[in-house]
Amino acid sequence: MTYFVYFSLLIFYLRVHIVFGDKISDILKQTKFPPCKACKVYVESFKHGMEVTAKGKFEGGDTAWEEAKLGSYAQSEVRLVEIQEKVCSDVSEGKDQCYSLNEQHDDLIEDWWFNLQTSEPDLYKFLCIDSLKLCCPDFHYGPNCSPCLGYPDNICNNNGKCKGAGTRKGNGKCSCNVGYEGETCDNCSNTYYQSYKDESKLLCSKCHVSCEGSCKAGGPTGCDKCAVGWITDKDKGCIDLNECTNIKPPCKPSQFCINNEGSYQCLECDRSCAGCTGDGPDMCVKCANDYTLINNVCTDSEQEQRKHHVFITRYLTYFGLCVATCIIFQRNVMLAAIIGLAVGVYISVSEYMLNTPAVPNVTDFAKTIGVN
Repeated sequence: MTYFVYFSLLIFYLRVHIVFGDKISDILKQTKFPPCKACKVYVESFKHGMEVTAKGKFEGGDTAWEEAKLGSYAQSEVRLVEIQEKVCSDVSEGKDQCYSLNEQHDDLIEDWWFNLQTSEPDLYKFLCIDSLKLCCPDFHYGPNCSPCLGYPDNICNNNGKCKGAGTRKGNGKCSCNVGYEGETCDNCSNTYYQSYKDESKLLCSKCHVSCEGSCKAGGPTGCDKCAVGWITDKDKGCIDLNECTNIKPPCKPSQFCINNEGSYQCLECDRSCAGCTGDGPDMCVKCANDYTLINNVCTDSEQEQRKHHVFITRYLTYFGLCVATCIIFQRNVMLAAIIGLAVGVYISVSEYMLNTPAVPNVTDFAKTIGVN
């Protein structure tokens, strides 16, 4: 039965995988990239074809003969056909768009292949930047491929990115990294401070967690103002406020307080407690109803009564066994000796097992905490 269930689940999984796998594949093929990205995908696929065909011809043998033959093959129509037959086949996302580009600009590719490959070896620059005008050189943006702020060595002070860089889109403004702001990312954000600066570099670091808003240096002493849950100390700056020591307890009577850095947490007391100072039945201020304080631990009263009854019953049983042994002893000494020995062993073993705590399974415990 179990194997049948496993087999059925496997069949179901395979069907789902086939159905949804095909749908996902179709969605990826039909993905529409921005013009520049689509052109890059096509060029990468074409270059991959060039690498494959370069390795696939004239391997081994006479080197001089290979170089002569390979030179004629390198820019031949045969090789171009081989590349274009498989171009875009290695693309998973945006494959349809890649095929479309190949069909639309077949003449440009042929022109580059036969006439410009030597003078313009960079196909991406020739096709995507110069001919189709879909992309820009690195760190240039917009319709006219204007240089980004700080071009060439200090784009956005190296603390951000130029919007539209490498494409014919965007406005060239800086999109600053976290912690930086300003037109050219040359200032620290409100919750950051200037930890280093020279002629070419600005480094902003996060203010300490105890700061509310701005700070002038790192650590709790650099805060301009302390955040909620922190108090100002003349020498140490912002120090943690222990809310748990307030005269008016922050937690309910049925909870106990744990102080955290900058805050606190209220946790429920053990069910045996009517008020507590911590977790567990030994931390109760007062025992709850139906619980009794025994050895500084609040214990279930009903359970203690049951233990007491069991204790009395157990020893009455022992006493009865001893009396029975004495009665038998008067009639048959040998039989009484055997029964007496058995009763003694029974009592000893019973008391040992009842008073010995259970030994934890070390292997199971190790598995629980993830120790190999």
